[in-house]
Amino acid sequence: MSETKLQAEPRTAFGKGAARRIRRENKVPAVLYGHGTDPIHVILPGHDTMMALKHGGANALLAIDLAGESRLVLPKQVQRHPIKGFLEHLDLLIVERGEKVTVEVPVHVVGEAAADTVVTVEHATIAVEAEATHIPELVEVSVEGAEAGTQILVKDLALPSGSSVHADDDVLVVNVTGATELEVETDTGPAGEPAEADETGPVSDDADEITRSGEAAAAQEQSGA
Repeated sequence: MSETKLQAEPRTAFGKGAARRIRRENKVPAVLYGHGTDPIHVILPGHDTMMALKHGGANALLAIDLAGESRLVLPKQVQRHPIKGFLEHLDLLIVERGEKVTVEVPVHVVGEAAADTVVTVEHATIAVEAEATHIPELVEVSVEGAEAGTQILVKDLALPSGSSVHADDDVLVVNVTGATELEVETDTGPAGEPAEADETGPVSDDADEITRSGEAAAAQEQSGA
């Protein structure tokens, strides 16, 4: 993975008010740390940083240039505005060329499994150890033609040379199962005809008429009395 260069400027003002002013200028407050150094507080260009993270993914390798000195870093924590989505703050880990790091790499499923199957990704990311400058962007898993019952484990994953998975070999990553059909019960009789009404169902219109006639006769008797 090639690094993306970003020009930084030192951050000298702190607090919520200072952070808001930085963001209003379309810039991002960030802190660099690691390798036993004191935290380095910087300001990064907002648009360029967002594009670098968009194209490089969660493990984008950034080359931060500050006062003529360049440092390689990896994103460790990215804070975004919960509604508008713009970058609010970055925690960046300093790394060295040739140094091995452990990061979470997304699992990407390709191919079409056999008919009437369901493909379930049990782990969306996998912990991978690799050189900081050669972190794979994703771990590709093929399910092309996979039948129900197929299970792809950690030991089945193919990674680039120099990379290894930090997980037990028998951890399930992708599971292929058979699709199940839900039986829908209906209130129909044979040949799709509606079921017969219960004998204790609503009283017929004839019965209603008889009842009304009886009530009228009783009323006439009372008036005659």
